[in-house]
Amino acid sequence: MHDYKITESGTSLAEAEKAIILIHGRGAPPEDILSLADFFNTDNTYVAAPEATDYVWYPLSFLAPREQNQPWLDSAISNIEKLIAQIEQHIPSEKIFIMGFSQGACLTAEVTARNAKAYGGIGVFTGGLIGAEPDFNKYKGSFAGAKAYISNGDNDPHIPLARTEETIELFGNMGADVTREIFPGRPHTINMDEINKVKELFDL
Repeated sequence: MHDYKITESGTSLAEAEKAIILIHGRGAPPEDILSLADFFNTDNTYVAAPEATDYVWYPLSFLAPREQNQPWLDSAISNIEKLIAQIEQHIPSEKIFIMGFSQGACLTAEVTARNAKAYGGIGVFTGGLIGAEPDFNKYKGSFAGAKAYISNGDNDPHIPLARTEETIELFGNMGADVTREIFPGRPHTINMDEINKVKELFDL
């Protein structure tokens, strides 16, 4: 099970006007994804990066049957939901931005779809809904026009494009304003085109 450990930067939560949650990928420390905030305008912003045990949110592929990734998957989801709830005690959801890469992108998609609301913005950098098949019974609420950016390469070695496309469809059906970007030949990374598009879409 994951400890509840959050790496923070920016303005204190009690004083911030908006918040950015950044969720790291497999094997990467939270400081790696936290550096993404350097590209954004973070004035009066609380920035938080939750940390997985041994930097791995769940042991197998995100496409494995969910029960095979337990109890780590439920623990990861619970920690991120807890972080969102703590932030919402100070900052409304409309000013909370949630982003992740790879494993972290999959968790971003999964957690926000399970708790859809008018977030400030959702960034799914190379990811998709978790499980051998998406469990549509778990996804509820409405994004109410919230902007979502969902990206992938056309042949990523870890995240099949088909699952990203399923995620884009679900988010649209749940009321998100989705921007889709697929990059031919792009390696498993976040590129500056993606960062710049998110800055533009989310006004960060």
